[in-house]
Amino acid sequence: MRLTVLGCAGSFPGPESACSAYLVEADVVDPLTGARRPFRLLVDFGPGALTALQRYASLTAVDAILLTHLHCDHFLDACSYVVVRRYAPGGPLPVIPVYAPSGAPDRLAAAYSSDGTSLDDVYTFYGLQPGTFPIGPFRVTVDRVKHPVETYGVRLEYGDAVLAYSADTAVCESLVRLAQGADLFLCEASYLDGEPNPPGLHLTGREAGEVATKAGVGRLLLTHLVPAWGSEADTFEAASAAFAGPVEIVRPGCRYEI
Repeated sequence: MRLTVLGCAGSFPGPESACSAYLVEADVVDPLTGARRPFRLLVDFGPGALTALQRYASLTAVDAILLTHLHCDHFLDACSYVVVRRYAPGGPLPVIPVYAPSGAPDRLAAAYSSDGTSLDDVYTFYGLQPGTFPIGPFRVTVDRVKHPVETYGVRLEYGDAVLAYSADTAVCESLVRLAQGADLFLCEASYLDGEPNPPGLHLTGREAGEVATKAGVGRLLLTHLVPAWGSEADTFEAASAAFAGPVEIVRPGCRYEI
């Protein structure tokens, strides 16, 4: 399993990064040719991510999209991507699945066009619910996490490799369960410790480290930092004090083999 960070800025694009978007790849065997090829799953698709996607994969190579929640910083480039698939010079591209919270078809259609034209010619929508299901070669588990809108943390398994992703969340037990024993834990750390942060919204570096410790993860990757609000150095220090394993703040273009 391979993870590429397309965007990691929290809440709004930063000076050096698009908003949240992660390309996760694993090999599958083509049933027609017998050849191996990468299956490409986009997890979140925030503003600016479509630019980054073109650096690491063909525009036509996305096999599926999973949207953790319907805040703009996590899905808006799925609207821009409609143009890529609907109006390709050689004709429309095949419909691809989008796994997302309830209301996603109407939300994306309204964001794409003022008349709310259906996107069914581009996407087949599947509503997320807590549980486990396949997407291509991945075994996917999602569960509700603590955020003001319907939001799902994600656990991806491929063979013995496990990647967990917090999405946007405050501290909650479901996040610890999703991250349990993960090789990589991609976890948001939007707020600074010691500040009067809004409750029930995001994690701090210390909280991300504490969840990583409780879950016994192998490596903690901090994401969704908000440069305008915080300090990377302070967030890294707080997370490292709470988690004894390797800690890293992700950057656009970072790639990880799991």
